[in-house]
Amino acid sequence: MKTLTEHRRGESDLVHRGGNWYLYATCEVPEADPIEPEGFLGVDLGIANIATTSDGTVHAGKHLNQVRHRNRRLRQRLQTKGTKSAKRLLRKLSGREARFAADTNHRISKQIVTEAERTSRGIALEDLGGIRERVRLRKPQRVTLHTWSFAQLGAYIAYKALRAGVPVVCVDPRYTSQGCSACGHIDKKNRPAQAIFCCMSCGFAEHADVNAARNIAARGVAGWAVSHAADDAA
Repeated sequence: MKTLTEHRRGESDLVHRGGNWYLYATCEVPEADPIEPEGFLGVDLGIANIATTSDGTVHAGKHLNQVRHRNRRLRQRLQTKGTKSAKRLLRKLSGREARFAADTNHRISKQIVTEAERTSRGIALEDLGGIRERVRLRKPQRVTLHTWSFAQLGAYIAYKALRAGVPVVCVDPRYTSQGCSACGHIDKKNRPAQAIFCCMSCGFAEHADVNAARNIAARGVAGWAVSHAADDAA
């Protein structure tokens, strides 16, 4: 409400949709001065958990996927019927799913940016370009990959971070799930199960997504140092 009161610009629209009323208003919020980060908070995006940070915080997961799988089964039944009423319900379901994804992504991105701002760190994200072509997944996981709005989540993190003055860097995600965040050893055998990471070289063990997020954080620090060294040289 404070943002709406202080930064609203132009006219607002009151819209009735799906039995609910929504107020659409444009706000121009000034960007904060960027901070000099004291490290980076790494964020691993995934299937079992939508986002996991290098601090060990897991966002979404089991309940979220239960809701999405239930909606997918309902969608399949409606598509099989093919009646006018089924198609009408499909459109309603599609809108409800889009709002659910946007709300979830807003909440996750807000928590991530708030934590980075509180600890004076930047945020390191995976560069998701070509992710659909790069990863090999079982059919249920492919459905999750294609339907969840990972790009939307990244965009929400980016614009919230910009408002807070928190730097965001995108890093190469290759081998972040196979590499050890303790010693750097890379091996497919380091990850014997979806949630388990155990280094074949040094014996370091951690939740697999947390380990990947720590690798992403380290690449964020390295990428930031390289980019600023180039700026200083110029």
